Parts: sequence; C-alpha cells; structure tokens
Amino acid sequence: MNRKALFGAISTVAALFIAQAALADENDVKKAVGPVLEQLFGPGVKADAVRKAGVLNLYEIQIGGELLYTDESVSYLVQGDILDVKARRNLTEERKNKLAQIKFSDLPLDLAIKQVKGNGKRVIATFEDPNCTYCKKLAKELQGISDVTIYTFVYPIFPNSGDLSKNIWCAADHAKAWNDYMLNGTAPAAAKCDASAIDKTMALGRHLNIRGTPAMFFADGSRVPGYMPAALLEKALDKGSANIRQ
Repeated sequence: MNRKALFGAISTVAALFIAQAALADENDVKKAVGPVLEQLFGPGVKADAVRKAGVLNLYEIQIGGELLYTDESVSYLVQGDILDVKARRNLTEERKNKLAQIKFSDLPLDLAIKQVKGNGKRVIATFEDPNCTYCKKLAKELQGISDVTIYTFVYPIFPNSGDLSKNIWCAADHAKAWNDYMLNGTAPAAAKCDASAIDKTMALGRHLNIRGTPAMFFADGSRVPGYMPAALLEKALDKGSANIRQ
C-alpha cells in the first residue's frame, strides 16, 4: 500500500471512530438528561434529540421546536439564546429555523384552500385562523402579489373559530368564502359537509409545532412565523423558488 493510500485508510478509520464516539457521547447525554427534564418540567417531557451544539462544549437538547443546552455531565441546563457577538448572529434562532424547515411536497395540500394568481409558479402555504387579526392583514398583502399559488390551511386555534372555519370550508367556493370574510368581514352562510379536513389540519399543525397564526411555509421548506408585508413576502417567495431550483 502506498503512503497516500495508507494515510487515506487511517483517516477513514479515524473518522469512523470519532463519529462513533460522538454518537456515544450524545446518547449518554440524552439518557442522563431524561430524568432531569421530567423532574424540572413534568412527567412525559422528553428530549426529541440531543446533539453537540458546536460552541462552548455544550449539547443541544431539542424538545419540539424549543432548544435547551447542557454540559457533558448534565450538571447545568441553559435556557436562552446563544449569540455570536463577533459575527452578530443569533445561533439559537438560526438553529431553530433550520429545525423548523419542512419538505414542501410533504404537505397534504388537498387539505388547503387553493388560490392561483397569474402563472402560479411561486408557492406559499399558510396556516391561518379566520379570526386572527394578522391573518387578515396577511390576506390583504397577498392581494397585491401575482404569479403565486397560495395554499391556506384553515387552522382555528381561537375558541370561537371552529364553526366559522367549517362554514368556510363547506361553502360552494371556499376560496371566495375565505376572501369574503378575511377582506370584507362577510361571514359565510351556515353549511354542512365533510369538514374532517379541519380536524386533520389541526393535527398537522400540532405535528409541525405551530402555536400561532399566521405561519407560513415557502417552496424551499423555510418557515416564517407571523405576518409579513408584501415587499418581504415577494423576497421570501423568490428566495424559496430559487433555492428549490438549485
């Protein structure tokens, strides 16, 4: 075996041992942190994943969409953001955004109200409560945007939104019923149909850890919680489409 091949083989073996050691460390920390989480936050609270954070020799503890940090011996728990002062970056926020990404094509789009504007090439999926003030503001902003397909998942998280959401879904033209209410305050007539899509959307929202409305997803799977004005929506739509093509 020549010198180059020998060093290549050694490097490969070393990398495997390092990966196994890191995995063992993470598993050990996950086992150790389990009872600590239940003691501090209550029975049933578990870490979905534990990974090396890459800074300060900390380990990242993922619980749903939230992050905590601990040391190797699980002697301390850190609750809060890690800021890179020199780079002016919020590392915790960046990590949360990464973890919140989805595969857009995995969304059950048949559960959503579909609207196509212009060529419809750009896409956005929103989770919205019809009584959400910022959802109504978002609806107005979306009126000024063209060449987009909008998938609206009706997500009634407000106590008085359930029947309204089902009436919108059961309307003969639920896209029109949605816009009539969101833009003009015109409530749909009472209607009955198979509205199980609303229940399925609620389950989907819980799975995606959506706690507030509006919540938006773009073509590249990026998530934006909250309202955005039209100018920022345009940029997010373009960026999402560009990233998908790469």
